[in-house]
Amino acid sequence: MKPIEKITAAFGKNRAALMPYFSIGYPDYETSLDIIQACVEAGADLMELGLPFSDPLADGPTIQHSTQVALENGVTTASCLAAVKELRARGIEIPFVLMGYYNPIYAFGEEKFVAEAAVAGANGFIIPDLPAEEAGTIEAACKKHGMGLSYLISSNTSDERAAMLTQRSMGFTYLVSVIGITGARDALPPSLAAFVERMRSLAPESMPLAMGFGISTPEQARTVSQYTDGIIVGSALINTVRTADDPVEAAGAYVASLRAALG
Repeated sequence: MKPIEKITAAFGKNRAALMPYFSIGYPDYETSLDIIQACVEAGADLMELGLPFSDPLADGPTIQHSTQVALENGVTTASCLAAVKELRARGIEIPFVLMGYYNPIYAFGEEKFVAEAAVAGANGFIIPDLPAEEAGTIEAACKKHGMGLSYLISSNTSDERAAMLTQRSMGFTYLVSVIGITGARDALPPSLAAFVERMRSLAPESMPLAMGFGISTPEQARTVSQYTDGIIVGSALINTVRTADDPVEAAGAYVASLRAALG
């Protein structure tokens, strides 16, 4: 099975797939791997793994802080790929989607990065600052190695562009629930159902639509799951870890609460 096919299969359930985000290297490298494993054991269907970068423009203060700590801990693109390999060696089989910014990938080498990520055991990528118009090299490498590549769409994206992005996404399309940066929200926009309905009318019928940015509570996850094929939660998970006496146990309990809310 190609790596991307495992992504597609993870959305093929009778409920929304749960995709927690966590930054590799936070609060330290080894603990981050234990936290990711705890999330998997608690019921995650996929994991979005954050690659640290010094200027994460799509992320709010919580994820920015976690990636800055990871950088201070010496985490690099290469060590993130090593983390994926180690997690696979632990027996974890769910899809891993690497979320990273373009500059470190470009510096590493686009083809080399995709190829080595595939060998390590990753399944796909989210690169929020790489426009589709400039992603030809990455797209070609992903197709060559059977990897996914998910584009982000917000509610103010035009129909023409949204249709293009859903058609070029590989694995799933990432819908942004709020305009702005990542971060837990007390409330989500009331227009989410209409936004997802519009995207479904534009996307290929087989394209899963996952939603992230702002989802933080089990109740919010349950609400969003009524419209989408997947739920992505990052900042709230990192906040849970940051304030916990036992970050690994707290991460597992939080993800388990999200998983229970999705049915």
